[in-house]
Amino acid sequence: MAIQASDIEALIRERFPDAKITVEGDDGAHFAALVVDESFRGMNRVQQQRAVFAALKGKMDGSHGELHALALTTKVPEAP
Repeated sequence: MAIQASDIEALIRERFPDAKITVEGDDGAHFAALVVDESFRGMNRVQQQRAVFAALKGKMDGSHGELHALALTTKVPEAP
């Protein structure tokens, strides 16, 4: 069964409830996501992305994962 952008957003939102999250893609396998969250402050990009991938709960695991590819951008919110 193909995964939907809304499913990916919901999984990320569970871990990052206050984040600004945008997920694009409609082929059921290839997506792009932007996650902006204060919890990323003090983390490097690899740490930020690992935290988001962990929130996906195995949906990208190997050839049996529902999600084939996710181009991920993570950021800390800009100061007002």
